Parts: sequence; structure tokens; C-alpha cells
Amino acid sequence: MVSVIRDFQKIPNQQSLLNFGVMMKITFTVLLCCFTVFLNAQSQNNRDLLWEISGNGLKQKSYLFGTLHSNDRRLFQFADSFYIALDAAQTIAIEADISSLYKKIDIRKEKPTTFYDKNGNPYTPSLEASKTAYGDENGMPQFMDAFIQVYADNSGKKLVGIETLQEQMSIFSDVPTRERKLVDLTLGNFTMEKLVELYLKGDIYAIDRFMKSNLSVQKDLYDKLIVQRNKRMTRALDSLINQKKVVFCAVGAGHLGGSEGIIQQLRAKGYKLRAVNWHVSEGKDVSSKTKVKSFNSYLSFDETSGYSAKFPGKPLFSREMDGSVVLNFAELGQGNYYSVEIHPYTDESTPEQLAAIYIASPNNSPYRKVVLDDGTFYFIGISDAYPEGLSWVQIQFGEEYFIVSKVYGGNKFLHSDRPKRFFEGIWFEKY
Repeated sequence: MVSVIRDFQKIPNQQSLLNFGVMMKITFTVLLCCFTVFLNAQSQNNRDLLWEISGNGLKQKSYLFGTLHSNDRRLFQFADSFYIALDAAQTIAIEADISSLYKKIDIRKEKPTTFYDKNGNPYTPSLEASKTAYGDENGMPQFMDAFIQVYADNSGKKLVGIETLQEQMSIFSDVPTRERKLVDLTLGNFTMEKLVELYLKGDIYAIDRFMKSNLSVQKDLYDKLIVQRNKRMTRALDSLINQKKVVFCAVGAGHLGGSEGIIQQLRAKGYKLRAVNWHVSEGKDVSSKTKVKSFNSYLSFDETSGYSAKFPGKPLFSREMDGSVVLNFAELGQGNYYSVEIHPYTDESTPEQLAAIYIASPNNSPYRKVVLDDGTFYFIGISDAYPEGLSWVQIQFGEEYFIVSKVYGGNKFLHSDRPKRFFEGIWFEKY
């Protein structure tokens, strides 16, 4: 820049002055672009979402990570350090084990509308994504916390909930219905959009201020929802990391920052916490990222029946009084549900009768029987039953057991090949 100014002293005419102005404009633009790139890099690297925990007699470092209870795909651009910490963990802690939700709730906000062609084949004229409690079908299959739990289950790592679902759900138990509706309205779509904006900046302190402001619509709600839970989760995390294992703990980002956040409470107990550099490699995968992403399914097997099935994650297992086995799994972000029932097979009913019982086909779209080359067969069709509405159902038979598999979800899921792909991963082992 100094040499340019010296040359300017020699400029003899207006054209040279014009050329100098152009040169200065280009120089300023280049500097501005460099500065913008620098700021963007700083913004990415300074996200306060992942924290290293050390000191206080720990021989191994553990990690604290802030999540957002959403399946928005923008939130899943994780830093290399996130995958490295997750891969290194021996124990994975989350707010609460959400597997019980696989059976208890339907988080879809709307159900698909289906039409049938002249051959009875279901179709939809719409490509709209169905909305869910955690986003919609265009987002990731799981919301962020469930994504981390599925990884823990699929990789075989120890999973710990530092709260129970009962503790979480009891928070609103003493809030009057009218005020509860006001809170629900306040914590609506605008709030989530703003939280996503703050989360993408990695500003956990702004998230804390925002939550405090919005939760002020009901007296003491911030204290119940954030402060008291921070104390409870800090106690649980303190106990967990003192078991001499490397812990990766994921909790809502609203619990990290602020004077009463988990970070400050851990520091008060003598721990050292340091924000870990947030950098996303472009164009290549770090080995830990590749390894974490490889755990994308869970193989379920039942020795008694010889049944095997490949689920997207570990299903909730229960054995019924009649000897049947029920497995449920849900992709809570997109609202897709997978259910498998293994029943003892007797001669009391024919396969055709069982198909008629378990597949409630609409009149204009009857189920069909498919016979394979080896002589085995199965029944498959779309079913319309309460309370799930439309679902795909498949029934297949072994020597002593038969399997009823059911999948349902939103508009895009129901009319895709994903139900069929799930069914193809279910079989009886040959002995």
C-alpha cells in the first residue's frame, strides 16, 4: 500500500488518477474479501458447542457437547473435533434415554394423503414433507440427541441418561393448562428459527439469554426448566466422569452457558473446561467421521424363533404374555416408525387367514401374496388401521413362527421405497 501511495505522487494526469482509483477499489475489495473470509473462519472456529473437561484429578479428558432438539440438516455439519471426541468416548451420556418414546408417542403433526390408481397401487400427487415435533421429513431421520443415542446403540458403546423422561415430563405438571398453552405458543416456530440461528453461530451465551427471556412468560419456568435441571445434570455428570472413563455428554445447548450453566457449575467443582476448536474439513473425511458414520444399522436376532432383522437403530424389545416378541423403532426426526412382531405359528389359522387379520387393506388396494423361487412366500400390502393410519405391512412365515412387520411415517416416507428396503432386511435363519 505504501508503494502505491508513492507512485501516486508521480501521477501527471486525470486518466492516471482514474486508473489509481480503480486500483484502490480493487485493492480494497480484495482486502474486504480476505477480511470476510477471516471472520467466517473465526466464526466457524469459535463456536462454543464442544468443551473439553479436564483437571480435578481426571487422568483422561471427557467432553461436553451442546445440542439442539431439532433434525434441521444445517445443524449436522459437525466439526472434525466432534467426531474425534465421539469416537474416543467409552461412555456416551445424553439428557435421557429416548427409546421408550418409540412405542408411546406419534410425533407426526400430519399424516399422509394417499390415492390409488386403477390397479390399486397407492400414490400421492404431492411431494410435500410432513411436519413433525422435531422438524419435518426434509430433515435428518433423528433429531440431534436421538442421532447420538442411535450411534451409541449401533456402536455398542455404553449409553447413560443423566435424567429420566419422567423427570423431564414432570416439569410442566404443576403449570396451569392456560399458561401451558401460552408457553407452547411462545416456544413455537419463531423461537426454533431463532435458536437455530444462534446455534449455527455457536453462541451458547446468547442462547441462554434468549431462553431466559422467552421462558419469562411463566413465573419460575426458567428456574424449573433450566437452572434446576442444570444442577441435577451436573451432579450426574460429575459422578459419571469420575468413573475413570472417557465420557461424551450431549445436552441441550441452552444448559451450557450462563452464570448457572453446566460449564460454570463444573468449574465450581474444580474442573477445567476449554472450548474445543470448531473446524469442518472441506472435501475429505477424517477417519473418526468415517468410522462414526459407518454405524448406521443395528442387527436384531432372536434365538428362539431364528428371526433376524436389520433396523436403522436398536429397537425397543418386549416379550408378551402369549410368547410373542415385539420390537419397535422410530426415526423421531422424520416421524417414521418400524414395528416387528414375532408370533408362534400354529395350524389354527391358515396363512391367508392371518394375512386378512393383520393387513387391513382398503377395498381398492388389496394386499398380495408373493411366492419366491425357493417356494417360500409372504403377504404384503398397504393397511389402514387406527391409530397409526396408513402403513405398509408384510407377513412372512417360518416353521414355528410368523413375522408381522409394519412401517408408517410421513408423506414422503410412505410413498418411497424405504418400507420395502426395511422388509427386505427381515428373514428367518435356516438351521
